[in-house]
Amino acid sequence: MTEKPSPSATKLLFHTQENNLTAVTEFFLLGFQVSQGLRHFLFCIFLVIYCGTICGNLLIITLVSTSKNLHTPMYFFISQLSISDILLTIDLVPNMLHILLNNGGTITFLGCFTQFCFFGAMEGSECLLLTVMSYDRYVAICNPLHYASIMTSSSCVILTAMCWLFSFSIVLIETISTAKLIFCGPNTIDHLFCDMVPLIELACSDTSFIHLEIYLIGIPIILIPTAIIVVSYTYIVLAILRIPSISGRQKAFSTCSSHLIVVSLFYWTMFSVYVVPTKGQTVTMSKVLSLLYTVLTPLVNPIIYSLRNKDIRKAVHKIVYQRVI
Repeated sequence: MTEKPSPSATKLLFHTQENNLTAVTEFFLLGFQVSQGLRHFLFCIFLVIYCGTICGNLLIITLVSTSKNLHTPMYFFISQLSISDILLTIDLVPNMLHILLNNGGTITFLGCFTQFCFFGAMEGSECLLLTVMSYDRYVAICNPLHYASIMTSSSCVILTAMCWLFSFSIVLIETISTAKLIFCGPNTIDHLFCDMVPLIELACSDTSFIHLEIYLIGIPIILIPTAIIVVSYTYIVLAILRIPSISGRQKAFSTCSSHLIVVSLFYWTMFSVYVVPTKGQTVTMSKVLSLLYTVLTPLVNPIIYSLRNKDIRKAVHKIVYQRVI
């Protein structure tokens, strides 16, 4: 018979294995495994998008802060959305550019989870800000007489602060829980950045608690704001349809059309990655879809608000005219 190990020996063996399993100190991000010429082409595209995103969103923030005509709740929320887009871009794109140039790149354990934390917080804050903006449009169109008393400066600041604090708090909990998992190798992440799903797939320990957290915390964060947005715009559409004149309906719809386009783009890409089943979806397709809401959306948002908003266009023309004169 084989002699059964003593409890102390078993405990020592467990700690030795646990120490060996936590030896992963860095991860390797594969990025796009394509030819060198295509990687250089993508590098140039990403660099242009990065510069355009930073400049476009900085323009929105500058216009809202300096133009008196834009000192309204709607434009305040738009400027907060631009701040979120800038922080998201700074968090992800520079490392993507490094990965493209070097056909992959390493990121430290701490750096990976820091990137994931900021990425999740920015996506969460954008989700909540879009929800608050839909409520703002609901009050403006469905309850215009009480708009000034409801959407005061203090209430806008409080709503924005709640969006930022809530998103950071929730993502920080998920980040700490994921970082406590045991990573025993391999440490290669077949993705463009550190995201929840590829990190969980590398874990050697039980991830059932993380999946439970996602279902109890992560999914409601997406579904509840979605429901609020849908209900808000249902009431908005019904209110617009009750306006007797065609010009009145067009004017009312123009005030929320830009936001509706941004919401549709953001949620379509988010749902395609995280909510719709990914069975049969290739890794490359998953990376491309991830680029839509992490790289493309922050670039498109200021363009949509600039092109479809008369007040912002007037503010831009005023600044350009003053510079020329």
